[in-house]
Amino acid sequence: MPADAGQSSGTESSEVHHPMFASRTTLRASDIAVRAAIVALALATGYIHYTLGGLLFTLNAAGYAVAAVAMIVPLALAVRFRWVIRIGLMGYAATAIVMWAIQGPYYTTAYIAKAIEVALIVTLAVDFARHDGNPVTLVRRELASFLSLVNGRGTAAAGAA
Repeated sequence: MPADAGQSSGTESSEVHHPMFASRTTLRASDIAVRAAIVALALATGYIHYTLGGLLFTLNAAGYAVAAVAMIVPLALAVRFRWVIRIGLMGYAATAIVMWAIQGPYYTTAYIAKAIEVALIVTLAVDFARHDGNPVTLVRRELASFLSLVNGRGTAAAGAA
């Protein structure tokens, strides 16, 4: 089970956990450093886009800010599906790079923003590999979990009738 999956480390604490919030996970110092780098890179490119003005750049900045928060928020749903957040943020940064390559403008600040976005994608890929492993195995596991949930609800509904 990945360290990021919201599982406790085996030691019980006297804290009361609300189901909305994830239980504490054991993250290594390197995990925290990678996560901090992801947040810093997302906020840096978001800041650059925010300073450019205009609706499209402002919305792009807001998207990066939301993704940065989603990478660290301790809500159980965010922790459970952190892999989706990672993939989504990789796609978001890649889309920004492709759209810039198509439309421009090609000035120094844009190249800095694109370098930050490439570093963000690489850092997210490292975080994904460390916590989630093989993407194909992950998707199969999630589909199996979903199907067992659907099948369980179907048999419970049939038993109630």
